[in-house]
Amino acid sequence: MRPILVCDLDGTLVDTVPDLAAILNQVMGARGLAPFGLAETAAMVGDGVAALLDRAFAARGRDPDPAAVGEYIAAYGARPDAESRLYPGVAEGLAALGAAGWRFAVCTNKPEAPARALLAALGIGGRFAAVGGGDSFPTRKPDPGHLRATLAAAGAAAAEAVMLGDHPNDLAAARGAGVPAIFAAWGYGRVAEAPVGGVTVGGVTVGGVTVARRFAEVPALAAGLLGVGLHRSGPRP
Repeated sequence: MRPILVCDLDGTLVDTVPDLAAILNQVMGARGLAPFGLAETAAMVGDGVAALLDRAFAARGRDPDPAAVGEYIAAYGARPDAESRLYPGVAEGLAALGAAGWRFAVCTNKPEAPARALLAALGIGGRFAAVGGGDSFPTRKPDPGHLRATLAAAGAAAAEAVMLGDHPNDLAAARGAGVPAIFAAWGYGRVAEAPVGGVTVGGVTVGGVTVARRFAEVPALAAGLLGVGLHRSGPRP
């Protein structure tokens, strides 16, 4: 078995809220609407661009106009990494797992093109066997079909996979696909929103979900979930 870690992007690998908020406020400002702070933006992230704009406009008592989504995507595509940064420990954690023979994929509700551009700009794009964006397949998270399709694109099976994400959508997709999950407690989601019962952080598994407080915990937790250990299990990806 060659294990694979499937990662969400925003709030899991990368802190993107500064850029998401800047573009959101650009779109809102062009329509004379009040801006959002970083915490407000983070609370609206997780279901793709259209959902983000639906929530933002609703908070201002409006419906998004037909041009808003395209405007947002075009503006974000021009500067996906202006202020976005990898979370601490991400580069080192991926390196540790890669050295042990793990493969990697991204399963995100962000459109695929800006997701790939962001990964490349931050220097980790080459690590991923597949990037399943919100527009890559007929379904997207929380539908488990999104995770299954991403795994298929990476040439991997559910039995070889661990899902890492910070949003209930990630946990729901993993559960539906029969994939063990790690909840990224450093991200934008809240443990209380996870589709399981009470959760204890620090690597304790409750209701099928393990919670990591920081990315440095992920390699050992992922290896433990599949029972493979952190040893070389195959060629480097």
